[in-house]
Amino acid sequence: MNIPTSSDQMPCYPPTSLDLPEVSVPKDIAANLPLTHSLLEDALAAKPALAALSTEEKKAVLLSMADALESDTEAILAANAQDLEAAQGTIAPVMQDRLRLTSGRIADMAAGIRAVAQLPDPVGRCLSSHILPNGLRVNKVSVPLGVIAIIYESRPNVTSDAASLTFQAGSVCVLRGGKESIHSNTAIVAALHKALSEHLLPTALISLVTNTTRASANELMQAVGYIDLLIPRGGASLIQTCVDQAKVPCIQTGTGICHLYVDGDADLNKALSVVENAKTSRPSVCNAAEVCLIHQDIAPAFLPALWQRLVTERQNAGQPPVELRLDPASIAILGKGTPAGQDDFDTEFLDYILAVRVVSSVEEAIDHINRHSTGHSESILTQTRAHADLFTRLVDSAAVYVNASTRFTDGGQFGLGCEMGISTQKLHARGPMGLEELTSYKYVIMGDGQIR
Repeated sequence: MNIPTSSDQMPCYPPTSLDLPEVSVPKDIAANLPLTHSLLEDALAAKPALAALSTEEKKAVLLSMADALESDTEAILAANAQDLEAAQGTIAPVMQDRLRLTSGRIADMAAGIRAVAQLPDPVGRCLSSHILPNGLRVNKVSVPLGVIAIIYESRPNVTSDAASLTFQAGSVCVLRGGKESIHSNTAIVAALHKALSEHLLPTALISLVTNTTRASANELMQAVGYIDLLIPRGGASLIQTCVDQAKVPCIQTGTGICHLYVDGDADLNKALSVVENAKTSRPSVCNAAEVCLIHQDIAPAFLPALWQRLVTERQNAGQPPVELRLDPASIAILGKGTPAGQDDFDTEFLDYILAVRVVSSVEEAIDHINRHSTGHSESILTQTRAHADLFTRLVDSAAVYVNASTRFTDGGQFGLGCEMGISTQKLHARGPMGLEELTSYKYVIMGDGQIR
């Protein structure tokens, strides 16, 4: 048998249903899952159908999913209108933007699925291969994780992103969105189910938990034997709850106290444009900047220009101005402004608010970031290569930029198709979670009668 080497990056073997034996879940665990038990049983039972698909068959199904989304645009928008109507008076306008779908956003969701379909199949690849002195060939082979559960809030585009990524990665997905987006999520999943049915596949490959109480989320956290990986995608409270209570493996994602550091020799106009983009292009997302640190040498010129750009010009244009929450040095330079509170440098605002502090050096900026950051995304704006190198080497975050906006921390922007979320931990995934991060591996050892 010819086994590819690690450089071949080709499947070591074709996935078949034989790779996934039936899983027996202890009865005491099943008894504690009254809201999700039937759905999880169906998800487990669907695994072999996905494992049996070839790369080309998976691609065909994904393309059908994208077509189905666009064909059902009218129904999805009608469902989204129900969610938006229910959100009035209960969700802040800036957060309603996360919930809102448009024809363009649905087209983008479909484009994201098509992009995933074009990516290399992550399953069955030889990650490495070597031969032992006894003749055994040891192959490290990528395999699906199995059943991946995603608990998320507000953003219905996560539904199609998660479904397409897990499908391409060979795993069944169990989706549990928030109550604020239940109509949108139901309509999106209904469209995806049409594509699965068209290819004679079980709809349980993409399962939606329609009960949006805390009880259903708690059940997924406790579903040992059913869920191989749980990914919470939302605010700090949701993520911390999952980390504290989950008995299944859990990835921390999303919370972003992202920093921009404007160095003493930064290009003023470029820095202003980056800060404006990072803060105002979509303030409700996790890669939006929440803190701006400014070197004391450039602060007398930069701070008034920043106020002009983010406050005065936006007010004159009828746009929401950014509330700058300033440290004492910043207020002394501007002679006005809102003083920063005790917690403002440790808050993910997700709004038109930016905490601002003047620092004396790149080293002080790095120290501040490493003490206050959530490990998501940070950027330095500088013309000094040594400062850029120091910043990228010492800042301990998932994505570190030089002279660019933090808003690029995104699976699509990184060329990953779309993403499952932004992991802010270090095991087993970090940064945008694409296909590679949604697989595991096993060792396949080929011999010829060797004994030990």
